[in-house]
Amino acid sequence: MNEFMQAAIEEAEKGLAEGGIPIGSVIVHRGRIIGRGHNRRVQQGSAVLHGEMDAFENAGRQPASVYAESILYTTLSPCPMCSGAILLYGIPKVVIGENRTFMGEELLLRGRGVEVEVLQEARCVEMMRGFIAESPELWNEDIGET
Repeated sequence: MNEFMQAAIEEAEKGLAEGGIPIGSVIVHRGRIIGRGHNRRVQQGSAVLHGEMDAFENAGRQPASVYAESILYTTLSPCPMCSGAILLYGIPKVVIGENRTFMGEELLLRGRGVEVEVLQEARCVEMMRGFIAESPELWNEDIGET
């Protein structure tokens, strides 16, 4: 497995261990992780700290040139909010752990020129299926469904 997807999975596992939603992400610039994060909506009582958003926050303020050379790895297909951040900051490539449990805005990203690669990693699918089965109401809240 790619070391950066492994790092995103480790972030997702950290979130799950903290009682949160198991989605992790890392932002990689020139072969080095510059931001990592996991979904912390539950832990922080946040409306916006999805895994990708947490990784952006932890990367700190970066010039556009850094984002233009970066790859975002995420364990789950990005939702509309996270896809908007990917587009806003000009991330040219997104590597997704899986999109079987949730299909985010991959068509939007592709339509705007972002290279999207989906790995269908078994660990990513397993974590999300288990979480959704155990906490469907929390999952629905996270993706904005009632």
